Amino acid sequence: MRYPVESFTPAEQDLLTPHFTNLDKPVFALTNLPETAKGALFSRYSRYGGTLRRLYLDEFASDATGSSRPFDGEEGKRAAKLYESVFLGYGDDSIAQLGGAHIATEWVSNILTKVLQRGRLAAYLEQSTRYIAYDQEMPGGGYRYFRDENLGPRFSESMDEIFGIYSDALVKVEAWAADKYPRGDEPEGPWKRSIKAKALDLLRGLLPAATLSHVGIFASGQAYEQLLFRMMSSPLPEARQVGGMILEELGKVIPSFVSRVDRPDRGGEWITFLENRRSATEDWVARLGLDRREEDTDGPTVDLLNVRGNEEDLLAGCLFESTGVSETAIRSRLEAMSSEERAELMGAMVGERANRRHRPGRGFESVSYRFEIVSDYGAFRDLQRHRMLTCQWQTLSPDLGAGVPGEVEEAGVGEEYERALEISRNEYERLRGEGHEALAPYALCLGYRIRYVLDLNAREAVQLIELRSGREGHPTYRAVAQAMHESIENVHPAVANAMVHLDTTDEPRLERMLSEIRTHKKKLAGAGTSSPAPPGFSELG
Repeated sequence: MRYPVESFTPAEQDLLTPHFTNLDKPVFALTNLPETAKGALFSRYSRYGGTLRRLYLDEFASDATGSSRPFDGEEGKRAAKLYESVFLGYGDDSIAQLGGAHIATEWVSNILTKVLQRGRLAAYLEQSTRYIAYDQEMPGGGYRYFRDENLGPRFSESMDEIFGIYSDALVKVEAWAADKYPRGDEPEGPWKRSIKAKALDLLRGLLPAATLSHVGIFASGQAYEQLLFRMMSSPLPEARQVGGMILEELGKVIPSFVSRVDRPDRGGEWITFLENRRSATEDWVARLGLDRREEDTDGPTVDLLNVRGNEEDLLAGCLFESTGVSETAIRSRLEAMSSEERAELMGAMVGERANRRHRPGRGFESVSYRFEIVSDYGAFRDLQRHRMLTCQWQTLSPDLGAGVPGEVEEAGVGEEYERALEISRNEYERLRGEGHEALAPYALCLGYRIRYVLDLNAREAVQLIELRSGREGHPTYRAVAQAMHESIENVHPAVANAMVHLDTTDEPRLERMLSEIRTHKKKLAGAGTSSPAPPGFSELG
């Protein structure tokens, strides 16, 4: 294909060069422009017959300054006005997808992290309880947990005691792990980190949900708007407070994208709608007698509630895009196939998956599963982050109980672990008894169980189950992933067989050892001389 190449005068090239990565190719990136200016450009782009670079010259360049980032401050008024005329005037919400921002939210509770990460269309990165020890004080003093005057002084006393137990146990469990898993041929650095990770894994159930974390977010303006509506309508004071701070900071970088949030006729109405919907749901729960507390301490469970579609639906979906006939015709042909032919076809549709990142095609989305899961809150935190599925969860409470890991008992800190759980539960009950139902879950350790639903198609099931069953993963979510696979195998064995990178090993080991060794090897390889470019390629500066 010979693409058209637009010509620009030297003066035009000077205007374009700082803001477009090339001037002669049909694919390019925008640089050194604020997000509002990018959004304004693209919002006008859909109604402009020429190219984006010509649009910039015709309608934007005259407002730019000579600085590397034009349209900032006063220079951004025209771009913002154009953007908002489309966004607010025409109600074209898709325009809000065309710009984004990075926001860091620090010192937020583990309760709030789930509110922040509920949206699907965003990228999140959260501090891990598997790599960071929470036995150190924060800047200014004190353990890392959420504080609120409504929680009272007894809350701080309980949290300090739990964190003290965690800190003491960490030393003991680390020494036990070093003795149980002595260093072999592996490098000392990876071995030490694996010993540390083992101790952190075993003891993360002691950390309260009030434990503070840091979350980095990258999202579009539209995703931020929805996030802010959720936060502003939340019964959690922390959510409303942090939501206000996020709105304030976004107003400094993408103000037009979140301009509707604090407008009474826009964001105000939306927030009221969400509040009313939550209230109506709670009223119906009470009317149906579903608001009672139901205790069940039998342990973790994974129940397959519903299956939508079958393997014939999956095969038809896999074939559809490559045919020129209707899906009805495809199904008719499939019905005439023998079981051996179907098995051969399924193998071809799955393909030779050399690693778990080689995923089946979209035809696997024709089948889906709805699981109800009871696991500790720590495992839920990890599984909730899979966003290509529907995740719904109930409020964290002590009613489903908590377990003490067997290796914690073996390490000699089982009684202390149980004492921390009891302190946690007592503080929860106190807060709830004093009318602080929304705040009470802060007191509970991550080892307490929560009930939630994961509703996902077969393609996402392959990704989640293979990833979370890996031997380097935390034992609690590994068990959930393996149980999900077993349930799918009972109804759709061919789908289960497609999960060729499932890991079902359960022998004692250091879960992160393999990962640490791989990282060590990559560092060693990276220290060597870089390879020259292959024949026929030139190195670009």
